[in-house]
Amino acid sequence: MSKYTFVVLFLLSFLTVHVNAQEKEIKKTEITNSKDTIPTIKKPITKKPSQTSYVLGKEYVLGGITVTGLKKYSEETVKIFTGLRNGQTIKLPGDKLTSAIKKLYKSKQFSNVDVYLDKLDGNTAYLRFDVKELPQLNQVTITGIKKSKSKELTKETELKKGTMVTDNLIVTSKNYFKKKYTDKGFLKTKVSINTVKDTSDVNVVNMSVHIDKGTRIKIKDILFIGNKAFSNKKLRKSMENTKQKFFGRFWKSSKYIDDKYKEDLENILDQYSRKGFRDARILSDRLVYNDDNTISLEIEIEEGKQYYFSDILFVGNKNYSDEFLQSILKIGKGDIYNGAVLKERVTGDNTPDSRDIQTLYHNSGYLFAGVNAVETKVVDDSITVEIRIREDEQARIKKVTVIGNEKTNDHVIYRELRVKPGDLFSRSAIIRSIREIGQLGFFDTNVTPDVKPDYQNKTADIDFTVVEKGGSQIELQGGYGGGAFIGTLGLSFNNFAIKNLFKKEAYKPLPTGDGQKLSLRLQASRTYSTYSFSFTEPWLGGKKPQSFSFSVYNSNQYQYDYTTGIIDKDQSLKIIGATIGLGRRLQWPDDYFQLSQTISYQSFNLNNYGFRVGTDILSNGSLNNLAYNISLSRNSTGPSLIFPTYGSEFTIGAKFTFPYSLVNNKDYSEPSNLNATEKNDYLADKYKWMEYYKISFKGKWYTAFTNKLVLMMNAEGGFLGHYNNKVGATPFERFFVGGDGLAAYQLDGRETIGLRGYENNRLSSTIGGTIYNKFQLELRYSITDKPAASIYTLGFLEAGNSYDNFSSFNPFELKRSAGVGVRIFMPAFGLLGIDFAHGFDSLPLYNNTPNAPKSGWQTHFIIGRQF
Repeated sequence: MSKYTFVVLFLLSFLTVHVNAQEKEIKKTEITNSKDTIPTIKKPITKKPSQTSYVLGKEYVLGGITVTGLKKYSEETVKIFTGLRNGQTIKLPGDKLTSAIKKLYKSKQFSNVDVYLDKLDGNTAYLRFDVKELPQLNQVTITGIKKSKSKELTKETELKKGTMVTDNLIVTSKNYFKKKYTDKGFLKTKVSINTVKDTSDVNVVNMSVHIDKGTRIKIKDILFIGNKAFSNKKLRKSMENTKQKFFGRFWKSSKYIDDKYKEDLENILDQYSRKGFRDARILSDRLVYNDDNTISLEIEIEEGKQYYFSDILFVGNKNYSDEFLQSILKIGKGDIYNGAVLKERVTGDNTPDSRDIQTLYHNSGYLFAGVNAVETKVVDDSITVEIRIREDEQARIKKVTVIGNEKTNDHVIYRELRVKPGDLFSRSAIIRSIREIGQLGFFDTNVTPDVKPDYQNKTADIDFTVVEKGGSQIELQGGYGGGAFIGTLGLSFNNFAIKNLFKKEAYKPLPTGDGQKLSLRLQASRTYSTYSFSFTEPWLGGKKPQSFSFSVYNSNQYQYDYTTGIIDKDQSLKIIGATIGLGRRLQWPDDYFQLSQTISYQSFNLNNYGFRVGTDILSNGSLNNLAYNISLSRNSTGPSLIFPTYGSEFTIGAKFTFPYSLVNNKDYSEPSNLNATEKNDYLADKYKWMEYYKISFKGKWYTAFTNKLVLMMNAEGGFLGHYNNKVGATPFERFFVGGDGLAAYQLDGRETIGLRGYENNRLSSTIGGTIYNKFQLELRYSITDKPAASIYTLGFLEAGNSYDNFSSFNPFELKRSAGVGVRIFMPAFGLLGIDFAHGFDSLPLYNNTPNAPKSGWQTHFIIGRQF
């Protein structure tokens, strides 16, 4: 016999297992089980040789399955979990058996699964699954902390009734509880977890958790060793989240959080790197417990030497000159080496308006361009850098898709996008598209673009994923004022589809999806009633961004005697008004500009109604206000309407009437010795057709410090002029400054300007001002920007004033205030808010009065508008 024949026979005998069927001996085929690895067969255990054998890896017919070790589950349930069925073919071992074991583990009901070969009948195999069920959690008790806190912790973890208790669950829960308190400064927190069988049910345990948090430990000192280039104070300042104890610091605690501490160690190295110390490293850091229940942090630094930029070379650029690329890089020979700034100028700083070389190429269609900064030579303290550019070919957009718009029609979104199929790829166009989608106001601000590049064909597909939020608002109010109950019903539909108004199937619950705005408002009481309707189509004709707006309103006011409570409907004021407007998005100077034009008309009919006109009272007559309004605006804010983080918004507007008094040859001088009737007739004729011109400016700028912290700056002003000195300034259309800025029920076309910290309209004279100015700084912090509700807090400084004429105008005589507030935006109700403001100056009523009382603290409720 050759040695090769001997080896083959030996291997065959090793792979063959004998079974003594007559003695019905149970042979154990055990499978090593692991949740992360594929089960493998162990060497079968046999007690005696057998005349019948099975072969590893051979296919057998599954004759049956039995399950042992069960406590709560039925055998049939486990069989279903395995996915195996009688009569199917399986290998011993094989993929099907492996899958069955994995399925049992994935059910998270068993801590151990073993599989045995019970019997082999010819080509039929009978298996037995021996399982160990995990115990179920019944009750959790947490001691050592307040009861309210223990309930909170139980909710935060996975310790819910019915949860399967595993070793991993106990370990992760213990670590979670400990970290919860160590992150709050309780560094010596100890947590113990025990489980006890619950005799009320089968295989159920109760868990007891004891938390000994100890005392809070603060950082007493942060000490540095080896630092020469930076002082200890400078290095401590670079640690954003790890601060030592300092009396008076309330905005940042001195607790130790391990994760934040490690981040701050990286911040220290970044501080060195930005000053040229590219080799700086932390040799060691040590936490020392002090006797006074505090800790000290000792950080040893090796600074290395300071480096400078030597030559900066551009390689591979064909479409842009070295000089142009250098104007973007803005780093020259001899500058302190700053790796972070170099990276930001080459590949970007992850902001929408990043100005860097890679973004330059991406905005020009070079999607596949590669730009890298490489240090090619280091001589002493000087580093030569090559900016290596692989331009590649320009890429075009192949397909643009919007996903998630269930209510809004596709064309409403696509017409706002700045990326179109066939266009060259542009990163800035994608960012602009995100902004335009957000400006619609129908979607959550977190619009996610997914760019799918196709290098082979030099194309890219772009998918925009949106999350819709409510586009309609309802206003339902009731109150008591003017001696009567006042009811208000307002409906605003911001994504309306008027073309589906008569289609029954479109009411879900209303016809929506075309981006139109429609609003209805009704307000009524015993003394007056007001009805208004407005409609706006943002894309008239559907092909160009040219808007059309239309509104009408009607108001009836009746004389009310406050002494008797009697309403006389024979003494009335009726107002009818209408406005029609056109707006157009411009392309020059850029497409953020909008030109809007409107024509408005108001008719006032007085019937024995005492209506104040300036300092006089007009009882009978018909007054008319026909005006043309034109405004040029630019709005680049974004991405959210409610919480903008970048951009600016300004409007220059002019509103004027025809100069009737300059062409009708009437003498508007007031005759002397007029009686009441004659005075009424004179006023009615003087203001039969109102005349004025009105100029206004409003500008806002947004600067983001972080994605949640934003500074808003505002400056605005207005002037109301007249054509004829004998007619003078109209008593209508005046400016009323002070308070919350909300336009309450009004009849004279006044413009209300908010200035918090003062009562409503109290910074203007009783007849209103013809000039006003206002300046504002507002720091906003976003708490949440979820589709269901957006919430942000704010702190503000404001200054402004109102002036009766140019002779009293002084731009530096301002009424100042400061305060804090909060805003909540809910799609169904609009913007709601409350402000607490302190006015530092006195009201105009007390001007030039010694020791005049200051306005002091005022509370303002904000509904439906934004400062």
